[in-house]
Amino acid sequence: MDAIDEITSKTVGRGGPCQQIKADLTACILRSDCVLKPPYRTPKECLQSHLDELPTECAHLRYAFFDCKRGLLDMRKRFRGLDPSQTATTPSSSSSNS
Repeated sequence: MDAIDEITSKTVGRGGPCQQIKADLTACILRSDCVLKPPYRTPKECLQSHLDELPTECAHLRYAFFDCKRGLLDMRKRFRGLDPSQTATTPSSSSSNS
């Protein structure tokens, strides 16, 4: 098990509805060129001031994490639950004939 998987497993071990998105975002940033190639930067620096150097996948995960955290504060979503498009897994699509 490499260091990135170890950090990700520690993040997933904690509770919370946004834990999987956070773990995926952490792994994506740690595998990005912003962190791995010179000039070496911390993941925090990459998120704060070098967003243009992050892969598109990391940018999408960053927005998904932001949206998930925002949903925790939105009282309307607290009653309705998270939008199915925000969940980490997608339900299997079944076609019904009408």
